[in-house]
Amino acid sequence: MRISKEKLAIAQAKAMLDSKNLAKKANVSINSVLQVGKYNMQPVTVGKIAKALNVDVTEIIELEK
Repeated sequence: MRISKEKLAIAQAKAMLDSKNLAKKANVSINSVLQVGKYNMQPVTVGKIAKALNVDVTEIIELEK
């Protein structure tokens, strides 16, 4: 599962969270947040990030066609 870098940026702006604070709130490493869009992530990591941003997972992931 891959998080869209653009969608994440929008969600972060709405939540007013920078990457460091997002990582802390989601209880994931800062590297996980900084590597968004480059690699597939474990579903639990995606879920933690979405929960920290108070959005549904589908709002931040890249949808495969």
